[in-house]
Amino acid sequence: MSQRRTLFGVELDPLTMDETVLRCLEAVRDGRKLEIGVVNAAKLVNMRRDPRLAAAVSGCDLVLADGQAVVWAGRVLRAPLPERVAGIDLFMRLLAEAESAGMSVYFLGAREEVLDEMLRRVADRFPGLKVAGSRNGYFDDSQQEAIAADIAACGAQMLFLGMTSPKKEIFTAAHGERTGARVVHGVGGSFDILAGVTRRAPASWQRLGVEWLYRALQEPRRLGRRYLTTNATFVLMTARELIRLTPSPASANRSH
Repeated sequence: MSQRRTLFGVELDPLTMDETVLRCLEAVRDGRKLEIGVVNAAKLVNMRRDPRLAAAVSGCDLVLADGQAVVWAGRVLRAPLPERVAGIDLFMRLLAEAESAGMSVYFLGAREEVLDEMLRRVADRFPGLKVAGSRNGYFDDSQQEAIAADIAACGAQMLFLGMTSPKKEIFTAAHGERTGARVVHGVGGSFDILAGVTRRAPASWQRLGVEWLYRALQEPRRLGRRYLTTNATFVLMTARELIRLTPSPASANRSH
């Protein structure tokens, strides 16, 4: 097991994409539950404001750096992470692996018409994939237990939640075990991307760590201010943490 890295009080697993996929496949084969949490700059900021979100993410079996900014902050703050493990890329890898290994999956999330289009495109791309079931993401808290029971009844081995934070993390924390799925992965807006509703940033934007800007340019009124605010807060958080970790000249002299 790799030693976890602590960043802003959150423990992250320093895994590569390949290592993460291997852990997921082993969990299914061994019959162990593996809940995956992913964090980007915005989620780390929101975890400080929302104790339920913080508890739900910290309770996951694996917590991965979904955002490039998190990997950079890890380097600066001496908590190095090998690479970004983007939630949507992990999602696509697991669909491909599930298809070739005959593992069944369940999709929970998005609007009904988006979910239908995504299922159509997934069937084209992964024709051998066993889809045990699916449901849209529009339900209230009183329905969560029944939905978890439905997922358990269909025997899905991997569960993908295409819902926003903190809804997906809170559902996973409360009902992930009850679903019977071995791998539970919250994939956020990935269903919308697979359905062609939203576009993902080109690889060059991803490498520069400005995928958030590409999203904001697509929906400036809804996302522009939110991203600018959370990114500025994340930079401040990183700067404060760096100051806290850097010994003052006086303490450095005393140690000599």
